Amino acid sequence: MADLKETYACIPSTERGRGILISGDPKSNSILYCNGRSVIIRYLDRPLQVAVYGEHAYQATVARYSPNGEWIASADVSGTVRIWGTHNDFVLKKEFRVLSGRIDDLQWSPDGLRIVASGDGKGKSLVRAFMWDSGTNVGEFDGHSRRVLSCAFKPTRPFRIATCGEDFLVNFYEGPPFKFKLSHREHSNFVNCLRFSPDGSKLISVSSDKKGIIYDAKTGDIIGELSSEDGHQGSIYAVSWSPDSKQVLTVSADKSAKVWDISDDGKGKVKKTLTSPGSGGVEDMLVGCLWQNDHLVTVSLGGTISIFSASDLEKSPVSFSGHMKNVNSLAVLKSDPKIMLSSSYDGLIVKWIQGIGYSGKLERKVNSQIKCFAVVEGEIVSCGFDNKIWRVSLLGDQCGDANSIDVGNQPKDLSLALSSPEVTLVSFDTGVILLRGTKVLSTIGLGFTVTASAISPDGTEAIVGGQDGKLRLYSITGDTLNEEAVLEKHRGAITVIRYSPDVSMFASADVNREAVVWDRASREVKLKNMLYHTARINCLAWSPDNTMVATGSLDTCVIIYDISKPASNRITIKGAHLGGVYGLAFTDEHSIVSSGEDACVRVWGITPQ
Repeated sequence: MADLKETYACIPSTERGRGILISGDPKSNSILYCNGRSVIIRYLDRPLQVAVYGEHAYQATVARYSPNGEWIASADVSGTVRIWGTHNDFVLKKEFRVLSGRIDDLQWSPDGLRIVASGDGKGKSLVRAFMWDSGTNVGEFDGHSRRVLSCAFKPTRPFRIATCGEDFLVNFYEGPPFKFKLSHREHSNFVNCLRFSPDGSKLISVSSDKKGIIYDAKTGDIIGELSSEDGHQGSIYAVSWSPDSKQVLTVSADKSAKVWDISDDGKGKVKKTLTSPGSGGVEDMLVGCLWQNDHLVTVSLGGTISIFSASDLEKSPVSFSGHMKNVNSLAVLKSDPKIMLSSSYDGLIVKWIQGIGYSGKLERKVNSQIKCFAVVEGEIVSCGFDNKIWRVSLLGDQCGDANSIDVGNQPKDLSLALSSPEVTLVSFDTGVILLRGTKVLSTIGLGFTVTASAISPDGTEAIVGGQDGKLRLYSITGDTLNEEAVLEKHRGAITVIRYSPDVSMFASADVNREAVVWDRASREVKLKNMLYHTARINCLAWSPDNTMVATGSLDTCVIIYDISKPASNRITIKGAHLGGVYGLAFTDEHSIVSSGEDACVRVWGITPQ
């Protein structure tokens, strides 16, 4: 059996020049955000407890709790809204095709019976309000000519709906059934977000023209605006009211968040400017915010989530981050507690501590893309998409000096000889390259298409896997390779080869969903019929005591085999990562870490059957 112990969640998908909408539920103190096709539910007071909803067929854009907290409505880029329960495995209540293009915002009515959604209509309607259980329209929304970025439902009767968008307009509709009442064109740029105050008396809209305007919620008249002294210096992307309707939180491209006091006559002045610690680069621009209970949550363009305390604004924030893109490789450092490093192809390396979670990003001097990486004591070796191999020294939480070696070919796979980590085997399309330190010892053309490779820990033997499904064993003497044997068993191109920790066995896997464990001395098959995946195997890991081997596949599953038992005695983790598993590593005999396309890292506990 395998149980999920910890999830290190991904961060919200962000986009330059656009705000993102995060929302939450004050009762359970959770927040919702989207990454790829997943909707993530995180609890602010329990960082390792994360729930993921992955049923959308397209990229999800926004999700919101219903007023009673029992249901969540989430929307995607195809214009579909799904309504699902927060309990019982996220049972689906309804699915509606609401708009013909991307949905940018949706809101529940305060009685939980109606939903309004806005976005891009591709020539058809840009806003729709409908009954939550039947999908019937409750009004006509005309008056917008471009994408509608935000919509809001007045929380008290008489009901109103307000919308705003890329045509610089803020429109009011009254109902139900809703019909157009009036329109304002006070903003001179995209209007990014608007929100009614919780007591239903005011409405605020914020825009890329750096202004925030406050309206009377019932009549729709302008009553004031946010003061320009000490105001934002960049586009304002999002706004959120305090629960008592007396303050608002705004975030902007000028990398700051501001808390404003809103007076009864609609004037806003800055109470406090919040700055998050960061390098001051583009990725520190703030694009999303939420005021929930005593928490002020801000999200930066780089995806870092910072939580400030509303009652003590001087207190420094709690920040956590993670990956936004596919996590394609994992490594576990020999330390106590166990430290894991994970990398995604956009060049981000994140450090996690088992039992604690996020522990910081590793900043490299040169931020290049990462295709594969390996870690030995105090050093990271990585390759990207530019013919270079990087060796970066690792000093605690920081990366030291980086040396790059140009190997003249696009690297496909790299493998380190663990007991003499100076020696590295790099494979490229038609051969392999031997490195010692930062010097290229030799470049050897092998005359067949190479797809995977591995070097033994003592650096005396190499195994190279080909497009033809054959494994070729070479002995390494000095800087030359001599072919010793050819092993034939696989029926597809080899994707991964790994030696066991005691080097008595090695395991290989192919695109045709089969894995094989071989005995190294006799070169015979030790465990066969490992054919339980339904798609390409991407990664493979050995347990530290050499008794188990685990495979991760594009079919979203992780399968763990016991070497001493037949392959049918396996442990399967179904749906480990939405979109496929790309990284696997054991931290000890009883736990395994996996990472995948959904940008999450998960720790599983294994109990042998």
